[in-house]
Amino acid sequence: MKYYSLNSTKNNAQTSFEEAVVRGIAPDRGLYFPNQIKPLEKEFIQNIEKYSNEEIAFKVIAQFVNDEIPEPVLKEIIRETLCFDFPTVAVEDNVYSLELFHGPTMAFKDVGARFMARCLGYFNRDKQDETVTVLVATSGDTGGAVASGFLDVKGVEVVILYPSGKVSDIQEKQLTTLGKNITALEVDGVFDDCQDMVKTAFLDAELTEENLTSANSINVARWLPQMFYFFFAYKQLKAKNKELVFSVPSGNFGNICAGMMAYKLGLPVKHFVASTNINDTVPQYMATKEYNPKPSKQTISNAMDVGNPSNFIRIQTLFDNNFEELNQLFSSFSYTDKDTRETMEKIHKNSGYVADPHGAVGYLGLKRYQQAEPNTLGVFLETAHPVKFLDVVEETLGIIVAIPEQIKAVMDKEKKAHAIKNYEELKSYLKGR
Repeated sequence: MKYYSLNSTKNNAQTSFEEAVVRGIAPDRGLYFPNQIKPLEKEFIQNIEKYSNEEIAFKVIAQFVNDEIPEPVLKEIIRETLCFDFPTVAVEDNVYSLELFHGPTMAFKDVGARFMARCLGYFNRDKQDETVTVLVATSGDTGGAVASGFLDVKGVEVVILYPSGKVSDIQEKQLTTLGKNITALEVDGVFDDCQDMVKTAFLDAELTEENLTSANSINVARWLPQMFYFFFAYKQLKAKNKELVFSVPSGNFGNICAGMMAYKLGLPVKHFVASTNINDTVPQYMATKEYNPKPSKQTISNAMDVGNPSNFIRIQTLFDNNFEELNQLFSSFSYTDKDTRETMEKIHKNSGYVADPHGAVGYLGLKRYQQAEPNTLGVFLETAHPVKFLDVVEETLGIIVAIPEQIKAVMDKEKKAHAIKNYEELKSYLKGR
């Protein structure tokens, strides 16, 4: 298998997995995409409950890594990546939460960050004098997950751009307090500004010697492992014998795109719902067939504050840019902060379950779809622990959220970040280190 730039064609698929991981983004600024997707054996899907999570993950990812990482090494990378649980929790009849926050930074992005860090560590194993700089933009949880995943990885420096005042206090602590090979840049702007700076840096000829790569979901090694979640959920719920619907809180659309990749591999899913906050570029596209990106707006579900989601082009590519075919499998709905708070209260009152703002948006999208399909089994993704949004959760629900040990470890540490305003300041920082 090779990878090609989505600004090019499959016929130009000459890029290896290693090159796609190390580069992050293609020289023509396009995202990398596999030139083929081979469905898994039906027997494997039919007997998935007989396999461990590690065995499932290997089956799912192997074709995309090719033989570029030896099988024993890849299995060890998977073992180290999946060292925590991914439980489905019953919230009400036919509605489950898939909890993806049991990792070291309590966010779903721990899996992709840990997998990519270990792949990059393997690819750099013999490069004694070379340092790769991982440049990443975050709207919230990516920064902490990448910081944790890459901490002390030999030959890797991490530079994280985040929008000032637009991530939660705990999220900021997680990405600004580790030190060592992790540096945080606090940007005077929104997430889209951070993301644009990162993309511009990759294509800046004057930064070629900096060996830049990305750890956003634009990077195939961050994006593809997210397929694992959907297989793990199916394994747990298969015995229910009901058609499965996933509702995914969506910002940059990497997670839901991974779910739809899982579908293309043969995972039995009836429908996907991309649930967003008021940053509604994709819901508007699904309603009008016109894609009009816009500046992002700040909300209480800040990890979804994305006005121009990078990964939506990958979703379109999965369906050969056929809107009608996409529309059969995929819906997208948007919700306000008021909707989100009311839903957090409703879920907690009815079931005692504490959803974070992103999970609440996912629940809303799921319930809207199930109005027309009430006999489906719905799963909304709970992408971060409620403690990551402590002020919003406690104020909305009137409860005290216990602080997990993973969070206590960073609460009292000192924030260290460099303030920048524009791309030229980023470039100056990268060249002057």
